[in-house]
Amino acid sequence: MDSAKYLAAIDSLCVRDLAAADGGSGAYRSGPGYRIESLEASHGTRAGDASRRMAAVQDFYALRSRIAQELDDRWGRQHQPWGMGTLTVRLERGEQIPDPWNMTSILTDDLNLWQPPGSDRWIALGVAYKDESDEVHVLAVASDIDPV
Repeated sequence: MDSAKYLAAIDSLCVRDLAAADGGSGAYRSGPGYRIESLEASHGTRAGDASRRMAAVQDFYALRSRIAQELDDRWGRQHQPWGMGTLTVRLERGEQIPDPWNMTSILTDDLNLWQPPGSDRWIALGVAYKDESDEVHVLAVASDIDPV
């Protein structure tokens, strides 16, 4: 897998106008102030063989780690992997969590998180696999909304 295409997609997210929910090609989900893109998706793991799905999850975590290392090299290590457990508990208590952080807490267990130097934008990487009716994805998140 060529990491240059993933880094180019992330670079695009760093400068993209996030003011409107424009969707557009490559969008996994978007809304005012954020955009989530699937950098890579599995094929044929929806509600199928659990062992095949988990193998894809492991492969995608390895891919996320490789991309994260390149971003660490570029921007410096920003934050420890951000577990979604706290957000899940807050949601269960009825607290309102803004997207994209609400959506990513439903889809992923954790995110790698950066705020590129000189930017107010947040960039995150995660592996979305919790929705078994969907394929496994490596997601890149760009948001002008502070993580909560």
